[in-house]
Amino acid sequence: QVQLVESGGGLVQPGGSLRLSCVGSGFSFRDSAMSWFRQVPGKEREWIAHIASATRAGSFTNYADSVKGRFTISPDYAENTIYLQMNRLKPEDTAVYYCRTVVEKEYWGQGTQVTVSS
Repeated sequence: QVQLVESGGGLVQPGGSLRLSCVGSGFSFRDSAMSWFRQVPGKEREWIAHIASATRAGSFTNYADSVKGRFTISPDYAENTIYLQMNRLKPEDTAVYYCRTVVEKEYWGQGTQVTVSS
């Protein structure tokens, strides 16, 4: 079965960096698009980054305006892992971060908490 497991969250000061990981299993990583979302309590889940399928779309990436230029999504297909490198973090980046893929239906990880605070 399809599984996604995020890790790498934590507490970081404003201006700092974190790298989140999303390890996938049960599906073909190269054939699947992957996305990162985040959610703050009381608000809708927000899409922030996407990487297209390597086999169908050459791993094309795109980003929400709120993170463009600060965050980078990248794959390690040998490890079935998607990373989200987050630089120049701001307090408003505080959220639970989720990865998602669609293999006939949506699959989500359990989320990892990122807190940006001094």
